Amino acid sequence: MTPAFGCTHPHSDRGTTMASHPLNGLKVAILITDGFEQVEMTEPRKALDQAGAETQIVSPKDGAVKAWNFTEWGDQFPVDVPLNSARPDDYSALLLPGGVINPDTLRTIPAAVAFAKSFFDAGKPVASICHGPWTVIEAGAARGRRMTSWPLLQTDLRNAGADWVDEPVVVDGNLVTSRKPDDIPAFNRAVIALFADARGGARPA
Repeated sequence: MTPAFGCTHPHSDRGTTMASHPLNGLKVAILITDGFEQVEMTEPRKALDQAGAETQIVSPKDGAVKAWNFTEWGDQFPVDVPLNSARPDDYSALLLPGGVINPDTLRTIPAAVAFAKSFFDAGKPVASICHGPWTVIEAGAARGRRMTSWPLLQTDLRNAGADWVDEPVVVDGNLVTSRKPDDIPAFNRAVIALFADARGGARPA
């Protein structure tokens, strides 16, 4: 669908496109396994795609991953790239959705932890919501950070050396965190702004 930009100067199309799609050319890995909170993946992914990013689900599962939808199992989503063949260098940013089962499983898989850690080591932007920061802790990237999360993770984060705060969205350097599904609108805005800044793109209005 072609967006309606309204009246523009004949030589200003590129600037308009950057403002409307600030993540054009940005490739984002979504690291998940079974039990991720469905809305915490689908809504940020939709926002990233609409901003021009290319998103890919990376998972230790083959074929498809199954979501958790608040109180019961949700939909299945195809895995774009198996974890064992995913190259962190192919991606510019990382999204870590929550759900209790998903990050609790990922943090026990050395390849998943190493994949996440590589983004922090390279200074690439990472976005994590709800229970997703468990993976941040396991990657050794929480210490010295100002972060938020699902409230029950606050002790884990503080024990890992983070400064935990009860706020809808927190940006600390190349990391953005949020608490829960209700925070997704604020989370999405912060994620797009951070990812755009990291790739030198235009910040969305």
